[in-house]
Amino acid sequence: MAKQQRKTYRGVKNDKERTMGKLVQAVGVVLEEKGYTGLTIANISRKAGVDRKLVTLYFGSVENLVETYIKDKDYWVAATVGAMEYFGQSPKEGSKGFLESLLTNQMKEFAKNQEMQKVVLWQISENSDIMSKVTQEREKMSALFFAFADREIGPDKLDLRAITSILVAGIYYLVLHSKNTDSLFCEIDLTTEEGMKRIEDAVKLILKWTYDSVEIPPVSAN
Repeated sequence: MAKQQRKTYRGVKNDKERTMGKLVQAVGVVLEEKGYTGLTIANISRKAGVDRKLVTLYFGSVENLVETYIKDKDYWVAATVGAMEYFGQSPKEGSKGFLESLLTNQMKEFAKNQEMQKVVLWQISENSDIMSKVTQEREKMSALFFAFADREIGPDKLDLRAITSILVAGIYYLVLHSKNTDSLFCEIDLTTEEGMKRIEDAVKLILKWTYDSVEIPPVSAN
């Protein structure tokens, strides 16, 4: 009898997890098809093929469901997990290579993720509690990286926060421009691999100039 009860409990748990997964996936489909204004409990539950009451039962609210989806897909939230492991190992490679990798990967990942493109458009077009919470999660990466860079370079030698802000924002804008317009940008065709490669090379060059502008103490062997 006890064995049968365990099997039944596991089945209920698996059904819940499958339903939650369907709802999270449905958020992405609705976002891509209808944009952020279409993220209603009716649209999401209909696309998932489940009772709309389960959104509240499993997530508390449609806002929490959407937040769960965005955090699961957001590049910076996901990258924070890897960064915690990286910085926890006291790396000796320096911050430049890590930042270069973060920014070039940001461009590649954002360029192929249509749902997150709509999320960023949502973030900059209206005030939203959901996006405020996601932004706070993204800032965890900033806290990790800049603390490491400050120890390496010194907080007063270089305003790496301002430079990184410009690069991150520029990448977001240029990718959105390439996906939503047919025009050139500074005579660069951003819809081509060659055009985006020029932007990637420019990011690397800007970081080289940035780090070359300050004297970075050698990493201690201890």
